[in-house]
Amino acid sequence: MQTSVLFTARPKPFSPLVSLKAHYNTPSTLKTGESMAAAPKWAQKTITLPPHKRGCHLITPKILKEIEQDLSGFNCGLAHLFLQHTSASLTINENYDSDVRDDTETFLNRVVPEGQSAPWKHTLEGPDDMPAHIKSSMFGCTLTIPITNGKLNMGTWQGIWMCEHRDYATPRKVVVTLNGI
Repeated sequence: MQTSVLFTARPKPFSPLVSLKAHYNTPSTLKTGESMAAAPKWAQKTITLPPHKRGCHLITPKILKEIEQDLSGFNCGLAHLFLQHTSASLTINENYDSDVRDDTETFLNRVVPEGQSAPWKHTLEGPDDMPAHIKSSMFGCTLTIPITNGKLNMGTWQGIWMCEHRDYATPRKVVVTLNGI
């Protein structure tokens, strides 16, 4: 059973009331043999994703397959994913309908133009280079996901995407760091 504690605070004079709800594990929610004073543990793995064509790709199954053994050892914690590239990005979004991924790619291509008429100075690696850097900055290269009872605690329709913003992609590396008890 989880217990809830409600904290309230007024960060600055005249600011609206901020409410935070904290959930704490009680002895009945801990795994057998685990104490409430369990020392935090860490696990880290670098996952290499094969080259993907330009677009947004659901990579949740690949990530889970690579970390499932370590992940199962955490009752409560955080999974941090870091993509080691500047022309691709990570995001969490729809995990069911691939049209959402296609529509997201269409949106990105309309918002960040490329080609001869684009205003970018940085074109050392081709006309898709600077647009890829901008798109990567828009979505970012990191994700933090809660871990609950040995699983990533995402919503039913949420999945991890790797968005490839280049025409000629290379393998991409994601460093996954797990921390918790």
